[in-house]
Amino acid sequence: MLVKKIAILFSGTGSNLENLLEKLHQKEFDGFRIEVVLTLCNKPGALGIEKSRKFGIEPVLLDHTKFPDREAFDRRLVQEIQNSGAELCVLAGFMRFLTPYFTQNIKAINLHPSLLPLFKGGHAIEESYASAMKVGGISVHYVSEELDGGEIIAQKCFEKKADMSLESFENCIHQLEHDLLPEVIVDILSKK
Repeated sequence: MLVKKIAILFSGTGSNLENLLEKLHQKEFDGFRIEVVLTLCNKPGALGIEKSRKFGIEPVLLDHTKFPDREAFDRRLVQEIQNSGAELCVLAGFMRFLTPYFTQNIKAINLHPSLLPLFKGGHAIEESYASAMKVGGISVHYVSEELDGGEIIAQKCFEKKADMSLESFENCIHQLEHDLLPEVIVDILSKK
């Protein structure tokens, strides 16, 4: 059976990492099997590290603070991804601005917790919640040199209720993420 290899990059709790490992790793789809060949974290002590280990995958830990600059970090990051043989890289809560060196060498998608092009950056959930918009949502997009600016692949939204707390808003975001991201990955790989 044809094997499609992916790399997953994360920085924090790893909830999306864990979801992807549960739904995709070593699972068969229409004519192919997905294998997560690399998980990589840039923050030592991130909770997602243990989640990766739970699936028998020892994550590569690349502490970005140990590199002289962004490009030096990205060069090592690209090397790790290329060495893994991954044909698609998934940013699942990977909180780094990536340099052109990365974007020109790696095919990657990113999960973002807002309806792009609105609310780019690291405070998207809070900004979306505080906005006058009647919906909240998520986007999966290709990674480009512009922060959260690559071509949008898919989006999902939910109705923002008037009395909704930030916590319940965030929970709705995460539920959509857990549904949409695996679907997008399978769809992309099925077309390769």
